[in-house]
Amino acid sequence: MKYDDPWYDALASGWGESAGTRTSGSADSSAREYDAPAAAAADVYLEVQRSDAFQEVRRRYRRFVVPAGAGFFVWYVAYVVTATTAPTLMARPVAGAVNVAMLAGLGQFLTTFLLTWAYARHARLRRDRAALELRWDTQELTRGIRGGVS
Repeated sequence: MKYDDPWYDALASGWGESAGTRTSGSADSSAREYDAPAAAAADVYLEVQRSDAFQEVRRRYRRFVVPAGAGFFVWYVAYVVTATTAPTLMARPVAGAVNVAMLAGLGQFLTTFLLTWAYARHARLRRDRAALELRWDTQELTRGIRGGVS
């Protein structure tokens, strides 16, 4: 079955399928003929992983995720530590029955949603196009190795 979907993983598509999909011949030579394109395709993936374009996508990912994850973790730990070490501060009323702890807890939810939105926006604007181009290039290279079979 041929897929034009760039996210379809042609290397993983044969896993778990019956051995009847291999070429004819002895079991040993059949295994070698079947595994040779997979080994060559694995080399293509390693080559792409070493490419400057892939490394740039990974750099862009890390530039966002590491600071955002660290900032959110510090904010979460600060909330937990403050709640356990300064209960009188957290119990201080702000408006009616709403206290500092409730506002900080709601702030945790709010920052989770904001971080999710910011991550999706960053991925869409700075990584998705380059990652999709890499995926298409990789699939074209693996199709060439397999002789046009996907």
